[in-house]
Amino acid sequence: MKKVTRILALALSVVMCLSLVVGCGKKDGGNSGAKDTLVVGYSPFSSKFSPFFSETAYDQDVYIMTALPLLTSDRTGAIVEKGIKGETRSYNGTDYTYYGPADMTVSENPDGTVYYDFTLRDDLKFSDGEPITIDDVIFSMYVLCDPTYDGGATLYAQPIQGMAEYRSGMSTMSKYLGELGEGSTDFSVVDEATQKAFWDAVNDGGVKFAQEIVDYMVANAGVAEGDVKAAAAGWGFDGLADDATAKDLFLAIAAKYDWNFSAMEAETAGSALSDLLPADVYAASTKAVTFGESAASITGIQKTGDYSMRVVLSEVSATAVYQLGVMIAPMHYYGEKDKYDYANNKFGFDKGDLSHVRSVTTQPMGAGPYKFVKFENGTVNFEANDSYYLGAPKIKYVNFLESQETDKLNGVVTGTIDIADPSFSADTVNAIQQQNSNGELNGDKITVNTVDNLGYGYMGISSVAVNVGGDPGSKASKDLRKGLATVFAAYRELSVESYYGERASVINYPISNTSWAAPQATDAGYQVAFSVDVDGKPIYTSGMSADDKYAAAKTAALGFFQAAGYTVENGKITAAPEGAKMQYEVQIPADGTGNHPSFMMVTEAKKALAEIGMDIVVTDLSDSTALWDGIRARQVDMWCAAWNATVDPDMYQIYYADVADFNGDMGNGYNPMGGPDQGNSSYMYCVADEELDNMILEARKSLDQSYRKTLYKACLDTIVDWATEVPVYQRQNAIIFSTERVNIDTVTPDITTFYGWMSEIQNMELK
Repeated sequence: MKKVTRILALALSVVMCLSLVVGCGKKDGGNSGAKDTLVVGYSPFSSKFSPFFSETAYDQDVYIMTALPLLTSDRTGAIVEKGIKGETRSYNGTDYTYYGPADMTVSENPDGTVYYDFTLRDDLKFSDGEPITIDDVIFSMYVLCDPTYDGGATLYAQPIQGMAEYRSGMSTMSKYLGELGEGSTDFSVVDEATQKAFWDAVNDGGVKFAQEIVDYMVANAGVAEGDVKAAAAGWGFDGLADDATAKDLFLAIAAKYDWNFSAMEAETAGSALSDLLPADVYAASTKAVTFGESAASITGIQKTGDYSMRVVLSEVSATAVYQLGVMIAPMHYYGEKDKYDYANNKFGFDKGDLSHVRSVTTQPMGAGPYKFVKFENGTVNFEANDSYYLGAPKIKYVNFLESQETDKLNGVVTGTIDIADPSFSADTVNAIQQQNSNGELNGDKITVNTVDNLGYGYMGISSVAVNVGGDPGSKASKDLRKGLATVFAAYRELSVESYYGERASVINYPISNTSWAAPQATDAGYQVAFSVDVDGKPIYTSGMSADDKYAAAKTAALGFFQAAGYTVENGKITAAPEGAKMQYEVQIPADGTGNHPSFMMVTEAKKALAEIGMDIVVTDLSDSTALWDGIRARQVDMWCAAWNATVDPDMYQIYYADVADFNGDMGNGYNPMGGPDQGNSSYMYCVADEELDNMILEARKSLDQSYRKTLYKACLDTIVDWATEVPVYQRQNAIIFSTERVNIDTVTPDITTFYGWMSEIQNMELK
């Protein structure tokens, strides 16, 4: 099955700096019970502890312990612009002062350009004692902007002046050879022997990689033996020829990922591509070749002093600040000092060669509160950085201990773990209450801190699968989906309360409550999701019983179905309009056992809809891989899942369709009504609304948060009108502390989604 890797934008890790993500895999090495050692339960690590190349959130937390971001954030996720002297901001009735290593000034200019001016403190040091200067920041930015950079950050995608010129004329060798094609006689850039070795590897290991996908689809998805075209389509690569081979599938995968072999690992059906290709060929996706003109520097990244710099954007980008807040990596460690000469366009490494940067991936170093010591026997060991700019940590040692999910709570109880984040289920709540002598969540054994999860649960409705007459954006199609959504929405509270109790709440807009853009109940125009009928009149009245609400929802749904063109007789639909159906399917990854927050919602809605003639098939999936593949292949009507969110509510990736540039259906994995610049996840719901596109772009061009919130409210209203997403729940995460071992009074106060307990780890004390 496809490998699922949790990748977070590195810039997001910066502004949400130092947050706990813990999981499974217990081993020895915790140093439990030591008076000067804090032990934190954690998920398995991948040893990619680099500020540039880490992939999992767990590895990112390792380097964040050792690193210092250029910008910091407050408890709401807002950037601290004056970090040197600090900014005092109120949260939850208390004033807090936030510090950072730098000040930032943003200036919008009459010609449309935007200046981001940064000034560093002049007394900062890395943990090895080396002074920090603006050269370290410039080095870090150039690594992230190198043409061969293949990590998770996207600073290079920001409209920084000169970026396109710097990245042009140079490519990775794998991309160059892949696009040059097999059998080329052009050896002006890469010699014949190297090209032959490359294509020999593709024809051997690459073909085997693709053949495993075909074999998987034959064994698990009902694809006929040898039908590569069908196997590829089911895997999300539609459009191959009828006589396609495994090599054709591999070439399609390579094209999607720009011949980045590391990124292509996401498509594995078993073997790692790194095990199938020779090491030198696999490394071709990190080696550069120059084939044209390429600027020697990025004109928009400008050094203005030993501790100051300016970044020039050619236009406003609301998301730029989250990318510009890079981790300040020590150039003398990750780069090579003798290769840095700003005046002569040398930035700490040879352009196109990040080999030295990659060579220290497993050994992070920076200016954070702790120093990395080692990773062995399932434990990452840290030692306090006495030169940390906010003060030396009071706890001398910290260990991140790989721990099984079942060991988290027990580890805190028995004293082998001091802090963990067990799944916050009803069973966990009961177990904690039993351990505390007062029967509460906070007591003599365990202290619990909860925060809203950065994301939300939803039910999706595909506009291309659920519509009337093949027109997903017609009023009739929207009415059909609103009829379904109205009934499902009616059972949200029952389902969420049953599964989570007080640990989650129902939401009414498709956005996490953690976002500053989320509509509040007190806002003008706020409305409960799918609570009006086809005439726009309220369905529910105050004081209604649950049964009365369910009955009202069914009545409203009939009105929508009738408006969509269904035949309604005696309180039931009896015939569907052209292109619509009397039966739709909901896929829900509930482990085959109904274990999902929305499972009760879909099963109760199924019963209610059956009473008015609509048949809903509920498919409980034990493997969610099939769900994502099916959505890409446009084979799923409705589904239940959850979105991860980011600190900025930019809606481009999910809802921007690029309708204005539509030039034909680009195939599975794309919004069939969208253009070439559509968001990467636009294929999920296939919303195609030019007005929505324009509002999303307009919001990206403003730095005025109040104005952006108004635009995003209008965007959310449009999305709800399309009825492709039923917002369901906002759940909470829990961090548990050993009351016996940790001095709770020293733990970061008012922990939030964006300001975790580790944000002020230097102040924590053990008992």
